Amino acid sequence: MRRTAVLVAAAVIATVAVPVRAYADLVSCDDPVCVPGITPGVTLGAPCQDTDYYVFGTAIAGPSIQPGRLVFCGSPRRYEPRYFRSPSMAGVKQLDSGCEGYENWVAQAPDGLFLICQSKNGTARWSRGDT
Repeated sequence: MRRTAVLVAAAVIATVAVPVRAYADLVSCDDPVCVPGITPGVTLGAPCQDTDYYVFGTAIAGPSIQPGRLVFCGSPRRYEPRYFRSPSMAGVKQLDSGCEGYENWVAQAPDGLFLICQSKNGTARWSRGDT
């Protein structure tokens, strides 16, 4: 009886001690609604900081913008980063995984990295969107 209790306690402790992969559920995210880290209330054209990770936001204002429209932080031709209208977003995807049918769409990796679907050598793959 005592040995059983010790084994059960050890199993419970082992289960609690094992870190849960927070992004495990995100891999099935195919829509902007389930993407974590989207900054609400940004203005289209306003300056932004990070063009690598967690770059997406929803706009509240800006030239000819609809409230709630998805935007992203980008730096065209190495100018200061600012918010632009986002292409269609495919949710959370894995870097370097296939993206057939999503060419020129954007996504976010589980760690927040900005991704874009590009076709190279006849194969469509999710690549870094900040390069």
